[in-house]
Amino acid sequence: MEILTVAELAAMLKMSKRQIYEMTNRRARIGSMKDHPLPVLKINGNLRFRKSDVEAWIEKLVVRGR
Repeated sequence: MEILTVAELAAMLKMSKRQIYEMTNRRARIGSMKDHPLPVLKINGNLRFRKSDVEAWIEKLVVRGR
């Protein structure tokens, strides 16, 4: 099981660390994030992300059959 830091996830998603923090703070309040929140773990006050959970989350966001 691979665990990612905010910086590692930001690099993986090609986003800024600030965007990742905003997504975790507002994850249940806006748009598609309400239905599909970014899966996050809080370990000793630090945000961490299980890579397999993030990959599954991305698959849920993919728009199919357009």
